[in-house]
Amino acid sequence: MADPRFFTRLGPFPLGELAAIGQAELADPATADLLIEDIAALETAGPGQLSFLDNKSYVDTFAECQAAACIAAARYKSRAPDDTALLLSEQPYRSFALIAQAFYPRPKPLPGVGEGAVVHKTASMGFDCQISPGAIVMAEARLGAHCAIGANATIGPGVVLGDGCIIGANVSLSHCQLGDRVTIHPGARIGQDGFGFAIDPNGHIKVPQVGRVLIGDDCDIGANSTIDRGSMRDTVIGPGCWIDNLVQIGHNVELGRGCVIAAMTGISGSTTVGNFVAMGGQVGLAGHLNIGDGVQIAAQSGIMADVPPGLTICGTPAVPIKEFFRGVATMRRLVKQQGKMDGDGP
Repeated sequence: MADPRFFTRLGPFPLGELAAIGQAELADPATADLLIEDIAALETAGPGQLSFLDNKSYVDTFAECQAAACIAAARYKSRAPDDTALLLSEQPYRSFALIAQAFYPRPKPLPGVGEGAVVHKTASMGFDCQISPGAIVMAEARLGAHCAIGANATIGPGVVLGDGCIIGANVSLSHCQLGDRVTIHPGARIGQDGFGFAIDPNGHIKVPQVGRVLIGDDCDIGANSTIDRGSMRDTVIGPGCWIDNLVQIGHNVELGRGCVIAAMTGISGSTTVGNFVAMGGQVGLAGHLNIGDGVQIAAQSGIMADVPPGLTICGTPAVPIKEFFRGVATMRRLVKQQGKMDGDGP
């Protein structure tokens, strides 16, 4: 159960209403009036709680769970405990996410300007904005309706936020424009100088970075991540991108829509990434590359060349994943053979 000091829970909800919210189907219509008080993990869920099964590795846990209700694919219906009501969905985790949002909706801003916050007289704020203590909104900045600015965050001159943006504590925004419903978690830095300079043996020469950062609607940017502004053009984060903590995105990078980037990934300047690309943790991309739509990049891969659409790649330098694992298998055989040869020696 979520700690009520930190999270506000709504409900209870009848199971039939949750089925509609989760775009799932009641396995037994007679369970529609069953009241569900909360959500919980499969192994800990009990009376009044709802859980889900999305991974076949947990089928045995599902078969023994004590949840009042569970979301699962129809193929697992026969493994459900007799006392557990079922919601049937071909995307159980998606259905669970929608239902979880009903119990724990996104907090609404608490309108007003907190103690010690500063809002410049030329800045503008939409309806019902929250400016937390110590935050600064600088000259000519524009905030849409229902925005929440965290403690000690800085919204730089001329920065534009769409409606419903949530900016975490100690975030700094400069030279950027955000769409609607963008969430930026604590400590992130958006719009600072890109890493642009001319190399000179007498001392490197800074190239002014005169672009912006443009972030599309419904993006989520993790804690302590950094997105550099462009040099001669804009850095662009497409709508619906989810960027984990501790990610570095260099100047002039362009991400398409719906990309997912895991922690500690670095994307070098002027690389273009297509739509719905997924990158695992600690991926590194060289600059000036083109990554096609739908590419999946395994964790700790190093990308040094363009990648055509639809490939799944792995390794450093990265290669198609089947080729990578063939190489691993070959190396293991060679090591094993060498070991046998060494054992035959005097």
